This record gives sequence, C-alpha cells and structure tokens, in this order.
Amino acid sequence: MDYKDMKFKVWHGCDRGLCHKGSGRQDRQLNTFDWLADVPDNDQTTDLVEVQFKNTRKGYYHNVNNLDLKKGDVVAVEANPGHDIGVVTLTGRLVKLQIKKSSCVKSPDDIKRVYRLAKEVDMQKYHEAKAREHATMIESRQIAKGLGLKMKIGDVEYQGDGNKAIFYYIADERVDFRQLIKDLAAAFHVRIEMKQIGARQEAGRIGGTGPCGRELCCATWMKNFSSVSTTAARIQDISLNPTKLAGMCAKLKCCLNYEVDDYMEAGRKLPSKEVLLETMDGEYHLFKTDILSGQCTYSTDKNLAANLETISAERAKEIIELNRRGEKPLSLLEDGKAKPAKKPVDLLAGADLSRFDKAKKRRKNNQPRNNNGQQGGRPQRDNRRNQRDGQDNYRQPNDNRRPQNGNRRPYNGPRPAQQQNEGENPNRRNEGRQPQQTERT
Repeated sequence: MDYKDMKFKVWHGCDRGLCHKGSGRQDRQLNTFDWLADVPDNDQTTDLVEVQFKNTRKGYYHNVNNLDLKKGDVVAVEANPGHDIGVVTLTGRLVKLQIKKSSCVKSPDDIKRVYRLAKEVDMQKYHEAKAREHATMIESRQIAKGLGLKMKIGDVEYQGDGNKAIFYYIADERVDFRQLIKDLAAAFHVRIEMKQIGARQEAGRIGGTGPCGRELCCATWMKNFSSVSTTAARIQDISLNPTKLAGMCAKLKCCLNYEVDDYMEAGRKLPSKEVLLETMDGEYHLFKTDILSGQCTYSTDKNLAANLETISAERAKEIIELNRRGEKPLSLLEDGKAKPAKKPVDLLAGADLSRFDKAKKRRKNNQPRNNNGQQGGRPQRDNRRNQRDGQDNYRQPNDNRRPQNGNRRPYNGPRPAQQQNEGENPNRRNEGRQPQQTERT
C-alpha cells in the first residue's frame, strides 16, 4: 500500500484518526463535532436530527420519512404555520445527548417532523424572505420608537416560507408590546412572534472576536449561560478592572468561570493570610501568593513590601507547625539554616580614584568659542563688517541717533531755523486746538 492509498483510506475509510464525517461544514455557529460518526449503525439508533437556522437558533426533529440525511443537508421542516428551511448539523446518538443539554425542548411532544430535502422552489422563497430581514428590522425600530417603548430590536428572522417573522428584542424592564404587534402585522403582513433575549445571547447571535483573539465562545460552542460574578475574579487574583473583565456584551466574561475550580482546589493548599510565621530573625506576614505554582511571598511589615522572602507552601506549613509546638526556625530557608548576613555594598568598587586628578585644558586668553570651534567670538560678522568698510554707501555712525542701551539722548534745545523744513509751522502742534477759557470773576 503506497502513501496515496493509505491517505485515502484514512480520510474515507475512517479506520485511523478522526473521521471527516464528524466535522462537516464549519460555516455554522455552535457547530458540534460528531465524534460518533464513524461508529457502525450510528444513524439507525435514532431518527432524531439536529437542524440549525439563522445564527444560533437550533431545533430537533423526527426523520419520519427515513431520509438519508447527512451533516450539511438543507431540509424543509415542520413549522407553525407552514414550513421552515434549515441545515442538518447533527445525526445519530449524539442528538439525544444534545437534547438533554438544550432548553428549547420541554417535552417529547414538542419535537416536530422533517418534511423533505429542500427543493429549488423552497430555496427561492427562502432567499426572498431573507432579503427582507434588514429592511424589516430598521422599520420595526422606527415603529417601536414612535410608540415610546423602551426596548431594542436586535434582529429579525423570517421563516423559510415567508409567512412568519421572529423579532428578537432586548429590554431591561417589562414591555407591553401588544400595540407594537398590531402595527408590525399591519406593516409587514406576516405573523409576528416576539422573543426576548439577553445581552449574552445577542452577542452570540451577532458574533465577533474577543480580546483573546479568538471567536466568541457564545457564538461557537456555548449554549447555556451561567451567572458570572466578581468572586471568580477575586479567587483567581485578577484585577477588578471593569473594562478588562467585561466582554463584547458589556457583561462579565464567561471565561472567568472556566478555571475557578482549579484555582479553588489549588488555593486550599496555601496557608491562611492571617497566620504569622515566627522565626529567630523576626515575624513574617503573607504578602502575596502564586496560586498555581504554590509560592508564597512573606514580608516583615504587614502593610508594606519590606524584606520580601519567597518560599513554597510546604515550607510555610512546616514553619506553622513548628510555631504551634513553640519552636522557631532560624530563618525561612528550606534547609533551616540562618539567613546569611548582607555584606555592605562598596559603591566605589571598580571606580578610578584618580579621575579627578586630571588637569583640564584651559582656553587661551579665556576667549569664548564659537559654533565652529574657533576662538575670538563671531568671525563671520567681523568679516562682513570689514567688507562693508570698503563700500562708499556704508552707513556712517550718527551721534544723534538713539543709543542701543535704550536711554534717550540728552535734550540740546530746539533745532535751528535752517534745519526746519520749508513751510513747517513751529506752532503746528497747537493747530486745531481751542484756546483755554478762563472764568472771570
């Protein structure tokens, strides 16, 4: 047998490894791996099949016509009224186990029948009904808002034959939607069914990616939701940060309950926080613990991290037992030896003591250095001045100009008459002013 024949036998003969029939199509939410698919006569053990509809809605039906159904087949099933279109996601013995975990089947009489494999006419009606869902949801939200109802319509699902529509809504309080049902029936001319869901169920129907980088658990495999409290976070020593503990549904993450049992079992092996460890070198308080590794960190101060020592939980229990008998070990060390004294730290170890004896090079004439590393201040500006001295139109210094230091020049009296401009009136400042009148007595 060559490699190709062996590979074909593995995947199609199902004599080694996992059977490919158990996986089926992975494009559906809450997909279940059928690990009993390669068991002989698995399909003949029961006539129950699991059928999935839009998002996470599933139903269980009897295959009364003994159809050869496999995972991924599109079937028409019984509905009230008419029929619905769904996809077979599970067959055989595993369906009975799924019914026990499911809450949608309350009694055996609620299980309906599978009519037939979906025909082309059934698929045309199905696609026409699905094309109306988004527009129906937008219009239904406007109708609910006009009635002043405090509710949110999160999704709308039409039945396969288009005769019925299921409206999924979220509401914090009890809502009287009797008038809403009348308005919706008049607007869409179908049978209306209102179904209330929670925030976790809405996240499962919509789907998404969690902060862990994987698809949401409620959209892949979780069917029943259990309550989650902050106690689970405290047991696992997780920071009580609401932004990190909340999931996509704005509720506490369901994964907080996954490892609580392991942490509780490992926490029983750790010493109590109220017990002190007494040694010859002092008393130690429990500062923090690493639950999974079984390590305990003790501090000499009850409220501060001082002289921290990390030991195992077994060593801590040994010291507690010694203290009960009135004995004190030398230290917290495993072998019971005294704690080695700390040696003083030489801050000048490896330092060159003669580094301050090196003479600094002084600058000549104590002249400042320019940006180019030359002495003498600003040579570029001096060069410009030298070039200007040879020009005829170079501005000569004027003694009458205002000094650079900001002081005014001294007053030397009025200007001579010959320096005044022609036509200048010396009394120009008084022009346009009214003479000051004095009151006569």
